[in-house]
Amino acid sequence: VDCFRQVIAKEGVRGLYRGIVPNLVGITPEKAIKLAVNDFAREYLAVKTNVSEDKLAIQYGMVAGATAGFCQVIATNPMEIVKIQMQVAGTQKLEPGEQRPTAMGIVRSLGLRGLYRGTPATLLRDVPFSIMFFPLNSFLKLHGTGEDGKVSFSVVLGAGLVSGVVAASAVTPADVIKTRLQVASKPGEPVYRGIADCFQHIVRNEGVTALFKGVVPRSLIVAPMFAIALVVYELQQRLLGSSTTESGSNHAATSAHVLMLDDKK
Repeated sequence: VDCFRQVIAKEGVRGLYRGIVPNLVGITPEKAIKLAVNDFAREYLAVKTNVSEDKLAIQYGMVAGATAGFCQVIATNPMEIVKIQMQVAGTQKLEPGEQRPTAMGIVRSLGLRGLYRGTPATLLRDVPFSIMFFPLNSFLKLHGTGEDGKVSFSVVLGAGLVSGVVAASAVTPADVIKTRLQVASKPGEPVYRGIADCFQHIVRNEGVTALFKGVVPRSLIVAPMFAIALVVYELQQRLLGSSTTESGSNHAATSAHVLMLDDKK
C-alpha cells in the first residue's frame, strides 16, 4: 500500500504502468511457449509411459513443467530485464535535459548478451515455478471434473488461481534475487557477483524475510494472469470444436510416437 501511494505521489497513475510495453510484447510468446511445450511434453511422456494424459504420473508432469519453464526463458529474460530497468528508471530524478530511457533504447544499450543477463536466476525461478504449477493445476482440474467428464470454466479458473498462488509464493526468493541481479546498480549500491553472492548479501544484511519481499503483490498478479490464460486456452479449444481438438491431439500423439521411435534408434 505504501509503495502504491509513493508511486502515485511521485509519478502519477502513469507510473503504475511503466514498463507495460515490453511486458505486453513479451508475455504472448512467453505464455505460448510455456503452454505449448508443457502440452507437447505431457503428450510425449504419456505415450512413452503408455497411459492417458490425465493419468500421467506426477514425476512426469514435473518433468514436462520443468521443460516448459526452461524453454520460456527465451522470451522471459529479455522482457523482464527491459521492464525492470524501465520501472527503476521511473523512480530516479532526471538531470536538466535528460530523458527517461525507452524500451528500444534499453535494448540497444544492453545488446543481445545484456538482454540475457541474470538468465541462471530466471531459470532458478521459472523452472521450479512450472514444476509446481502444472502438476498441481492438472491435479486440481482432474478432481474438479464433472460426472460428464467435462471441466467447468470455474474449475479451470479456480485451479489456475490456487496453483498460481502456491507456485508464485514458493519461488519469490528466486524472483527477488533475479530482480536484484538484473537492476543496474546505482552508486553506493552493492554489485553482486552472482546468485550465491546476492543470496548471502540479502540474508546477511536484511534477514531471511527479505527474500519474500513482494510475495503478496506478486501472487496477486501472477495467479490471476495464469488463471485467465488457462481459461482463454480452454475456451479456445472448445470454440475450435472437438474435431479440431482431436486432430491436434492426434498430431501431438503422432509426433510423440515419432520421437519415441527416434529414441529407440
